[in-house]
Amino acid sequence: MLPAAIPGIATGSILALSRAIGEAAPLLLLGAATYVAFNPEGLASAYTVLPIQIYNWISQSRAEFTTLASAAIVVLLVILLAMNSVAILLRNRFQKRW
Repeated sequence: MLPAAIPGIATGSILALSRAIGEAAPLLLLGAATYVAFNPEGLASAYTVLPIQIYNWISQSRAEFTTLASAAIVVLLVILLAMNSVAILLRNRFQKRW
């Protein structure tokens, strides 16, 4: 039973992760807007997520931050498209033809 379910499980988990990447508005709305200006040193140190970092860069007045935010948006889109492509490839590779 499990080998037949692997394509659906893999596709569902990858699509859930890509959906979480795209849901930036709830992150900003629920008060997770914390700016971290340093690299995290461990698992217990403070961190931020890329959509919040983009939001902080957009709110800055200098043009360099707009360029950084645009590049970060492109990075998010590339990650999103790559994850969706992997989900489609996994589904097609492991799908059984009856």
